[in-house]
Amino acid sequence: MASFDDEPGAPPARKLVHQIGQDLSRVSVEELRERVSLLKAEIERVEAEISSKSAQRQAADMLFKR
Repeated sequence: MASFDDEPGAPPARKLVHQIGQDLSRVSVEELRERVSLLKAEIERVEAEISSKSAQRQAADMLFKR
């Protein structure tokens, strides 16, 4: 069974995009909350990548210092 979003002629689902410095005066409170959630998730993702790369670098440093 298809959902309404899958129906021909239905508008495509809107993807939330945030631009740094964007005018927020016309953005609803709910959308601002969604943006905050997305940005927090992105910060966590970036911090996890930093941790992973730091651990890899430390392991490489230990290997080559011997």
